This record gives sequence, C-alpha cells and structure tokens, in this order.
Amino acid sequence: MRHGKKFNHLGRKAAHRKAMLANMACSLIEHKRIKTTVTKAKALRKYVEPLITKSKNDTTHSRRTVFSYLKQKEAITELFGDVASKIANREGGYTRILKIGNRLGDNAEMCIIELVDYNDIYTSNKPKKKTKSTRRSATKKVDAVKPDTSVVNKVTLEENQEVVDDAVSADAPLVDDAPMKKAQEVVDDAVNADNPVVDKAKSQETQQVVEDVATKVDKEPIKATEEAKEENAEEDEQKSE
Repeated sequence: MRHGKKFNHLGRKAAHRKAMLANMACSLIEHKRIKTTVTKAKALRKYVEPLITKSKNDTTHSRRTVFSYLKQKEAITELFGDVASKIANREGGYTRILKIGNRLGDNAEMCIIELVDYNDIYTSNKPKKKTKSTRRSATKKVDAVKPDTSVVNKVTLEENQEVVDDAVSADAPLVDDAPMKKAQEVVDDAVNADNPVVDKAKSQETQQVVEDVATKVDKEPIKATEEAKEENAEEDEQKSE
C-alpha cells in the first residue's frame, strides 16, 4: 500500500526516476530552459528548487550535498556560480512552467520549464504604465484637435497690448496720437471679443501699426536732439565772436 506517498512515480522505479530527474535538473541548470511534459516538469520543480536554495550558501558541505543529487561537476560549477548570483535576492519560485499545447503522438500535455531570472521578456525593469480604463473611454474616441495656422491666440494680442501701453506711457512729445488710438482700439476689440482667437487680418494690422509707432518713437526724439545740438553749436559760435 502507498499510504501518504503523494509524489508522482512517473511510471518508473525509484532508481530510474531519480536518474531521470537528476539529468533533467542538470540540463535545466546548463541550458536555463528545457521542453518536457507538464507532469515531469512539476516533479522536476520539486526536485531542483531545494537544490537551488542550497546553492545560496557556497560551502564545501553544500556542494557535496548537491553533488549527491546531480552527479555532474559542470552542473555544480554552473549552479554555485552564475545561477547562485542571479537568484541571490529571490526567496523562492526559481522556475516557471509555460504550457505549449499537446504532443501529436500520444496527446501528452507539453510545456517549457525555465529559470525565472533568465527570461528577459518577463523580467524587464521598465516601469509599468498607469492606465485608467473607463466605459466612456472604451466606447468613445475623441479626435485630436489640430491647431489652425490662420488664427492668432490671445497671447499674441496681449503682447501687442503691452507694446502699445509702453508707447503711450513713454515721454515722447513728438508721437502722433492718431495711430496710437487706432492700435489701442483694435487691440481692445480683439481682447474683449467672445472668441478666443482673431483672424489673421486684424493681427497683422495691429502688428503693423505697433511697428510704425515704435519706429516713429525711436526716430523723432533723435531728430529733436540733433536740432538741439545744432542750435547749441550756433549759440556757442555767437558767444565766441
């Protein structure tokens, strides 16, 4: 009777079963991934994971204990070297079973058993994107609004407003008030409009008026200063005579 024996015999005697699991464990440690049946993979997982845990403590006693199971020096070197450094921070669950369908001959369920830390697809360090799924967003798609190049937003108008205010507040007695008032009216109408944008014609008109005013402000005081210098020079000559 087999009371209390919960492991799978795999249809083999004890010696055959241990030899088969030892060979499969060495292949898994060497190649990091092997293809087998699901039943054998589950038995191999119980067999090899305690040995991988043993490899975290690299001592002579641990190596001899693992060698009594695997019987291959190359597998021992690989297990206590590269594999042990990879799984050092993992508390358990060193293997993963991926089912791949049934075998054609006997319809056995096949799978791939692999070491978790050697699969780059599942162990990528990229941060996960936070996605919020709602019923409305799944059913309704909103098209992106393309900016219209034929209109100007309020920011440009506010900049023109600042230029006009600076020109009006400047101490330039030779500035003509008519263009300034016209520019002021155009800017005020554009800013106070209900629509957030103004057509291009108005913006160009405003820009041209502001530029004319600015150039006039720059040129007229210069002329005044030149005339004043000439008058001062004439007075100096008269005094000297």
